[in-house]
Amino acid sequence: MSVTVIIISHEDIGAALIQTATKAFEELPLPTTVVNVGNDDNPEDLIDKLRMLLQKICTDAGVLILTDLYGSTPSNIAKALQGTNTRMVSGLNLPMLIRVMNYPDLSLDELAEKAISGGKDGVISI
Repeated sequence: MSVTVIIISHEDIGAALIQTATKAFEELPLPTTVVNVGNDDNPEDLIDKLRMLLQKICTDAGVLILTDLYGSTPSNIAKALQGTNTRMVSGLNLPMLIRVMNYPDLSLDELAEKAISGGKDGVISI
């Protein structure tokens, strides 16, 4: 079984990144769910819905939650969902997502580290 990925982001950021990644992979190698957080969304309602979702999709392999901006509403929602079999990484960018999808056989902890390295390595001053 593989790690499940949940992307929680502002508006359509996560959906756009998934759309781009899907073009690169044709089919994403990890089960992935995108949650768009709009300005009018109630965070508490989203937390309740996502807790139910986690109960359905959480496997022994765990869940990696990726958010776009630390300290923002999507990040705060993700923090409320963290448990023993989840990891959260904030600062989502395309290099991070591609790196995660390139290593579908890694454990949850290893995949979280790959997400961080992918995000960092994707930022280059030219």
